[in-house]
Amino acid sequence: MANVPMISIVDDDKSTRDAVECLVRSLGYRTATFDSAEAFIGSAQLNETSCLITDVQMPGLSGLELQDHLIADGRALPVIFMTALADEAICERALRTGAVGFFRKPFDGHELADCLDRAVAANSRQF
Repeated sequence: MANVPMISIVDDDKSTRDAVECLVRSLGYRTATFDSAEAFIGSAQLNETSCLITDVQMPGLSGLELQDHLIADGRALPVIFMTALADEAICERALRTGAVGFFRKPFDGHELADCLDRAVAANSRQF
């Protein structure tokens, strides 16, 4: 099981976390879920994560601030954003700073799955 990539999902909304986790597990990945960016940063799964799927707007650190924290910490972790409220400026900023995907809720599960598969494949080639 250790060779199966770990996908971490960060969203303050439990129903979204659960739905995304179900989708990601159905693709054959291991998952870890977190209700905040701070919980993810403080977790043992941080070092195991092959790709991060995170909400943009959350209490505490936002998804964009989480991405900034990972970059400042030297972690080359693919990040996929999902949000219900983002405008074009937020999307452009996320992509400019290295996000591999940006999805507006509700999103197509197949599109997220394709993006995730590409991100994990690209990340595994880096190492």
